[in-house]
Amino acid sequence: ASRFTMQLRLEVVVGAGAATAVGCWMAHRWWKYRVLFEPVYTSKGVKPYKLDPPANVVAGAVEGQNRGPNPMNPPVVMQDELYWLRDDDRNDPRVISHLNRENAYFESKFAPFKALQKTIYNEFVSHMKETDEEVPYPHGGYYYYTRTVKGLPYQIHCRKKDASLGREGEEVVLDINVVGKGKSYCDVQDVVVSPDHSRVVFTVDYSGYETYEIVVKDIASGKYLPDKVGGSAGEVVWGKDQTELYYTTMDAQHRPDKVWRHHLGDPQERDQCLFTEDDELFWIDIDKTCSGRFVIVNTSSSTRTEVHILDLESPGAMLKVVQPRQDDHRYQVEHWGNDLFIVTNADGCMNSKLVKTPIANPARWNWRDVMPYEKHTKIDYLVCFKDFIVINGRSNGLKMCRIRNMRSGEVEELQFTEDCFDIYSKKNKEFNSSKFRYGYSSLVTPHSTFDYDMASKTTELRKELEVPNYDRTLYKSERTFAMAGDGTKVPISLVYRKDCAWAARKQAAPMMLYGYGSYGICVDPSFDAKCISYLDRGMIFAIANIRGGGEMGRQWYEDEGKYLTKMNTFRDFCDCAKHLISQGYTSSDQLAISGRSAGGLLMGAVLNLRPDLFKVAVAGVPFVDVLTTMCDPTIPLTVGEWEEWGNPNEEKYFQYIRSYSPVDNVRPKAYPHVLVTAGLNDPRVPYWEPAKWVLKLREKKTDDNMVLLKTDMSSGHFAASDRYRLMQERSIEYAFVAAMLKCPNLLPSA
Repeated sequence: ASRFTMQLRLEVVVGAGAATAVGCWMAHRWWKYRVLFEPVYTSKGVKPYKLDPPANVVAGAVEGQNRGPNPMNPPVVMQDELYWLRDDDRNDPRVISHLNRENAYFESKFAPFKALQKTIYNEFVSHMKETDEEVPYPHGGYYYYTRTVKGLPYQIHCRKKDASLGREGEEVVLDINVVGKGKSYCDVQDVVVSPDHSRVVFTVDYSGYETYEIVVKDIASGKYLPDKVGGSAGEVVWGKDQTELYYTTMDAQHRPDKVWRHHLGDPQERDQCLFTEDDELFWIDIDKTCSGRFVIVNTSSSTRTEVHILDLESPGAMLKVVQPRQDDHRYQVEHWGNDLFIVTNADGCMNSKLVKTPIANPARWNWRDVMPYEKHTKIDYLVCFKDFIVINGRSNGLKMCRIRNMRSGEVEELQFTEDCFDIYSKKNKEFNSSKFRYGYSSLVTPHSTFDYDMASKTTELRKELEVPNYDRTLYKSERTFAMAGDGTKVPISLVYRKDCAWAARKQAAPMMLYGYGSYGICVDPSFDAKCISYLDRGMIFAIANIRGGGEMGRQWYEDEGKYLTKMNTFRDFCDCAKHLISQGYTSSDQLAISGRSAGGLLMGAVLNLRPDLFKVAVAGVPFVDVLTTMCDPTIPLTVGEWEEWGNPNEEKYFQYIRSYSPVDNVRPKAYPHVLVTAGLNDPRVPYWEPAKWVLKLREKKTDDNMVLLKTDMSSGHFAASDRYRLMQERSIEYAFVAAMLKCPNLLPSA
C-alpha cells in the first residue's frame, strides 16, 4: 500500500508539473502572441487580426484640423482595413503581439541563414579596430578626442593638456558606456564643453523616440549637477559662460518649436522662452557661430528660412532677426569681423551665393556679394577662422572645398585625385588657427583626417582609419552615368574587387544597388568597412545618385525630384538598374537593392513599377504609406513634410501621391524577396507603415518569394545605438542578400 501511495503521489506531482508547464506555455503564447492553440504564423506569413471594421481615412477638409490652405471640400474618404495597426502609444496588446508574431515568423524563415549571418558579423568585427581613438583637436588649452574600447558599445569623450601624452595625461569628459549602462537603447546626441571648460552638457534619449533629456556634468569631480531639463529636441549650446544654456523643445507633433534659456541651478519651470515658432511647416534648430559670439536660431521649412541671432557679447541682448522669412528664400548665417556672412539663394541663385552684411544692420538691402555666383557650383556651408573662410559645397556631383583668404581676397580650391570621393569638415574649434581640419574617404580609401595649413598651403595627414584585414589595392571604384528616360544623365558610383566576375572576365556579377533620392540629401561615395563583406563575395556595390537628392545641385532636387516631379526619383532608379544590366555589370537575377526611410519609399515604389528588375530588396524603416500619412496632420512631423511631397489634402497632390504611394499600388504580380525592418519607437516613420506594407505584399503577390518584417522593439528610426548590436542588425541584412543572390561564400582569393 505504501508503495502504491508513493507512486500515486509521484504521478500527481508529475501531472501537476506538466499541467503547470502547459499553463506557463499557454500563458506565454497569449502574453506574447495573443494565441493559444492556433499557430503563431503559417507558411505564408502572419494572419492579421480582423477585429475592427475598416477605418475611414479622409483626404481634404476636416473641421478643427489643419489640412492646409486649400483642402478638398467635399473631402475624399478612403477605407483602410489595416488602420488598427496604428497605436500612437505603442502599447496596444493586439499590435504588440502582431509585431511579435512577425518577428517569430522572421526568425523561422531566417533560421537557415543564421550561420552565414554569424560569419558576416565576425567579418564586420574583423575589419574594425575595436580599441581606437580619434585625432585630438585643440580647443581652449586642451586637446579633445573620442575613443573606443574593445567590448564596449559606446564612445568615451576625453581630453588632455598635452596631445603627446598617453593615458596618464587623460581626463575623461564623458563616458557614454556609463550613461547607457543597463539601458537597451542610449543615444547621446550633443556633447558640448562649457566656455571655461569646467563642465560638459549632453543630451540623451533612452527610447529611440528622439525626445532628449539635458544633463550637465562637472568634469573635475565627475558629478552630475542637479539640473535636469526634459522634453528637449536634442540640441543645446552654452551661453556667454558656464552658467547658462540655450535649448529647444518640441510640440505635440514632435516638431522643435521653442527656444529656451536655462540658468544653471534654476528649475526648468523658471526657464525663459525666447522664441516660439507657430507655423507648423517650420522647425527650429540652434547653433553657435564659429567665433562663439552669436547664438544662431534657425527656423525653417523646406523652402523658407528665418534666422535670428543673439549677441553674447552684448549684455541684455535679445534675439534679432537677420531677414524675415519670404517665399522660396533660404539662407544661413555665419560671423566674421564686423559682418555676418550669409549663404543665400536670393536673386535667383538656386545653388546659393555668398554675401555679407553689417552686424548692426543685417537687413537684405545691405547684403553685398562676396563672390560671383556660379550656376553649376553649389555652396552648402561655411567654416570661419580669424583670417580665412572655408566654403564647402558641390561641383559636378562631388563635394568641393574652397578657402578664401580674408586679408588678400585670394581663393583656392583643395584638389583630390580619385574619381569619386567624400570630404567633410571635422572639429575646428580654434577660431584663431590657420589650420583647417577635414576628413576624406572614398569607396576604397578609409576615412582619413587631414590638417590643411591655410597660410602655408601645406597638407598633413594626421591619421587614416586602420581597417584590419583590408588591402585597398585589391579593389577599384569608378563612376558611370545612366541615361534616364527624359535624356538626363544620372551618376552611379561603383566599387568592386579587381578579381570579381565583372572586372576579371566582363561577366555579370551579383550587385547591391543603393539609393535614397529625397530632401536634397546627397549620398556621397564614402568608405564603409562593412561593404567589404559584399565585395569579398564577388559582389559590386553601387550608389545611384538619382533626382530628389542634391548631388548635382539644388535643381536636381527642387525642380526635378520633389512635389509633382517625384516620379523622376523612381524612374531614375529603374533606369540605373537597366543601365547596369545592359552594360553587363550585373543581371536582374543577381541584382539586390536597398534604401532606408525615404529610401525605403524608393524601394516600395520601384518594386511596384519594375519588380522584374530585381532579385531581392532590403527596405529599412520604409516610408511606404505616403498617402494616408500625409493626409493626417495628427501624425507627428506630417505638416512639415507637405513642402517635400505636397499636401494630398489638395486635389493635385492627392492624385499624384496616390499614383506612387507603395501601400496603395501593390498589385497581383510577382515580387522579389523582400526584407523590411522597423523600429517600434520610430517617430519619423511609424512602425505601422512597414507592417501594413508587408501584409499588403503578402496578400497581393503571386509568387513564393519571402516577404519578411523584423521590428526592433526597443529602438527608433536609426536602429540600434550600440555599435556591436548595430553590426548584428546589418549582418542580418547582408546575410539575407548574400543568400538570395547565391553568393554566401568568399571568393577563393579573399
